[in-house]
Amino acid sequence: MSGLNMKDLKMKQLLSKYTTFVTFVFLVFVLAILTKGRALTWDSMKTLIIAEAVRAFAALGVGMIIITKGIDLSIGYVVCLTASVAASFAQDPSLSTALYPGRSFPIFVPVLAGIAAGGICGLFNGVLVAYGKLPPFIATLGTMSIARGVQLIYTKAAIVSSLSPQYKAIAQKSIGPSFLQFPLLGIYVALITLLVWVLLRHTRQGTNFYAIGGNAQAARVSGINVERELLSVYLYAGLLYGCAGVLLSSRLALANALTANGMELDAIAAVTVGGVSQNGGVGTVGGMIIGIFTMGLINYGMSFLAIDSYYQYLVKGAIIIAAVFFDMKKYAKRA
Repeated sequence: MSGLNMKDLKMKQLLSKYTTFVTFVFLVFVLAILTKGRALTWDSMKTLIIAEAVRAFAALGVGMIIITKGIDLSIGYVVCLTASVAASFAQDPSLSTALYPGRSFPIFVPVLAGIAAGGICGLFNGVLVAYGKLPPFIATLGTMSIARGVQLIYTKAAIVSSLSPQYKAIAQKSIGPSFLQFPLLGIYVALITLLVWVLLRHTRQGTNFYAIGGNAQAARVSGINVERELLSVYLYAGLLYGCAGVLLSSRLALANALTANGMELDAIAAVTVGGVSQNGGVGTVGGMIIGIFTMGLINYGMSFLAIDSYYQYLVKGAIIIAAVFFDMKKYAKRA
């Protein structure tokens, strides 16, 4: 093989490996040109971080599930439920319409309540998939409807508002000097990203997740307790959805039946664009994060350019289809 062909081959391999990153850089470059740099100011980037931080928690959760060759359609309504549960414990006790009127709770109560609610939903999904042997699509579709029903019953379909200043500060506060304020949400995302990276890349359990996604039967033969690991991955995802619900209700200072509507589409699209294969066994935390901000950049760019928000659904759907199509083509060639 000639030196020129070798260089071309290496370039193709490099582009294939870093497709997600190259795409993100390209979109940044295009957006910078179209807006003459106005969309890339620090204030604009801070807005992007705040907007995508909550989705990052949901995407990291479903990303781990997809690595095990599963799926989770319940994300949106589970986050809606956890946001409502958390917010209900953070309401002003003097509010007559509060879910717990006259009762004031320490700040850790709404946080733990929201995360626990997410964990219960994740555990329920895990039991259905791992031990009930239901297809993840069906199991999480059922959980999606159950979570919506529970949320409506719990809140009586009312808006949960008038939250305490301490609770709202969890997601609304920024730190740093006045000229370079950095949102706490960005710090939360960095910490949870590090935690998930350590889990997937530096623990036996993370290795097991990849093995199950690659070939569940082979993983079982090698001594991996497939049911226990599947239960764990859905539980971890549920806990992340709980965190997302807490942060979302804190940022919005309320929760209602429309909170996190469509978040499952955003999360699945982000990790798919980020290189997490629907065939299972393939995906990186770095790719997930880049995928999250790639989708965020597309949404933000369309909004900044005053493109009708309805078109964003068309773009997201097209991106998911295209990403899965090229993913299948790529792995079909390797087979």
